[in-house]
Amino acid sequence: MANLQVKGMDDDLYAALGARASMENRSISQEVVAMIRESLARRSGDPTSATRELLELAGSWEDDRSSKQIAADLRKNRRTGKRRRSDYVLD
Repeated sequence: MANLQVKGMDDDLYAALGARASMENRSISQEVVAMIRESLARRSGDPTSATRELLELAGSWEDDRSSKQIAADLRKNRRTGKRRRSDYVLD
């Protein structure tokens, strides 16, 4: 059986991986193997499938405005000035 060593993993990622493994009652190594298997099973072999999946997740919309008009509308609706604590607190 082959071995795989991963170098340069940051502590937060390792901790998240450990938490996920714990939820599944697996070791970290077992969880990594399971995640790789799941990922490979989802792949269709089509190199553009990842792009399609991303676009499906991101969503899209149709708009009759030009890109310049959309940018102008975004700029017009921006809020300026200092933010207040109340801007972040939900009631």
